[in-house]
Amino acid sequence: MNQAQFILHHQATWTALNTWLDNPKTSDTEFDFPHCYRQVCQHLALAQSRMYSQPLINQLGQLVLRSHQQLYRRRAPLFHHILHFFGRDFPRLIRQEWRVVLLSTSIFFGSLIAMIVAIQIEPELAFSVIGPDEIASVEDMYSPEQHHRIGREREADSDIMMFGYYIKNNTGIGFQTFAGGLLFGIGSLFFLLFNGIFIGAVAGHLTQIGYIDTFWGFVAGHSATELTAIALSGAAGLKLGQALIQPGRKTRVEALKNNAVIAVNIIYGAATLFLIAAFIEAFWSSMSGIPVSVKYSVGIAMWSLILFYFARVGGTDHAD
Repeated sequence: MNQAQFILHHQATWTALNTWLDNPKTSDTEFDFPHCYRQVCQHLALAQSRMYSQPLINQLGQLVLRSHQQLYRRRAPLFHHILHFFGRDFPRLIRQEWRVVLLSTSIFFGSLIAMIVAIQIEPELAFSVIGPDEIASVEDMYSPEQHHRIGREREADSDIMMFGYYIKNNTGIGFQTFAGGLLFGIGSLFFLLFNGIFIGAVAGHLTQIGYIDTFWGFVAGHSATELTAIALSGAAGLKLGQALIQPGRKTRVEALKNNAVIAVNIIYGAATLFLIAAFIEAFWSSMSGIPVSVKYSVGIAMWSLILFYFARVGGTDHAD
C-alpha cells in the first residue's frame, strides 16, 4: 500500500479522532476513543516503518500525543467538576433540551395556574380534587389565627427534622415524575398533571378563602426551586419516553442508553434544586418574624434568579 492509498484508507479514522479530541464531552457518545487511539498508534508505527513522508508522520505523531494526553490526563478534583457542571453544563443542557423542558413546564405550570384560576370562579371545584379532611388540614395549617403553627416557634432540632421530611417528600415527587418516563413518557405526563392540579387546587382554595399572606408568604421563598425541580424531573422523564417512542435508526435500548445520559444529568440538577427548596422551606419559609413583604420580595428575587440562570449562565450554546 503506497502513501496515497494509506491516507485514503485511514483518513476517516484520523478525522473522527481529531473531532472527538476537540470536544470530547459534546461529541458522539458512542465514539470508542481507546480503540481509535490504538489504531492511530498502529498507523504511526506503519508510517514510520514504511518511511512515508515526514509531514504525515508528524501529523500522526501529533494525533497520538494529543490522544495520550487525553487518556492519561490528571483528574480534576470533584469540587471542580461540580462547579463546572452547575456553572456551565447544566444550564446549557436545559437550553439544549428546550423542547422537552418546554413541554414539561407547560403541562405542569399550565395545569397548576388553570386550577388556581378555575377555583376562583367555581370554589367547589377544589373538593373534586382534595378530600374534605385534607382541605380541613390545610385550612388549619395556614389559618391566620393559627399562624404560629407555621412560624418559628419550633426548636432547632425540629427544623432539622422538617428539613429531612421536605427532602424525602420532594425527592419522592421528583423520582416518580422521572421514572414515569419509562412508561413511554405516559407516567411522567400523569405525575406532572397530577401534581400541577393538586398543588393548584390547594393554592386556589386557600387564595379563595382569603388565606393569602399566610399561604403565599410561606411558599414564596422556596416555590421557584421546588416547582422548577418538578418540571425538570418531568423533562428528564419525557427524555426517556422520547427514546422509547422515537428511537430513530437505533434500537430502543441504544436510544434509551443515550437519552438516559442526558436525563440523569437533568435529574442531578433537579435534585439539587429540591435540596435548596427543602433548606429554604425548613429554615426560612417557616420564620414568622419576617414581614410578608420581605418574603414576597425574596420569592420574586428567587424566580428572577432561576430564569436568569437557565437563560444566560454558561455562555453561548453554539460554541459547543
